[in-house]
Amino acid sequence: MPVFREKNVVVAEKRFGGRGSVILEHVLDETLYEGLVPTYIKATLKSGCSLGLHQHNGNSEAYYILSGKGIYNDNGVLTEVEAGDTTFTADGESHGLENAGSEDLVFMALVVSAR
Repeated sequence: MPVFREKNVVVAEKRFGGRGSVILEHVLDETLYEGLVPTYIKATLKSGCSLGLHQHNGNSEAYYILSGKGIYNDNGVLTEVEAGDTTFTADGESHGLENAGSEDLVFMALVVSAR
């Protein structure tokens, strides 16, 4: 079983029209699941930063909040999230996330393609 120690880290500005930057640490190479899992990342939003509201087409996405506090936008419905919470956005639905605290908002993001 392989162990992956080197990670591809990308800093994305104004992701999906959000504010500031998000640090995206790719946990697995997307080719491992033959395109079924195009994204599995650890993401960090600094205070005041956000991921803009965006729609998923042909895939779904789950966030698992590791630390910090945020405001999750589920198709226009805003909900506070914190460490231990999991969100889910189905194919065709929209979501966004904002860091609502003074510390980093760190979460895992898993995108799974629809068959």
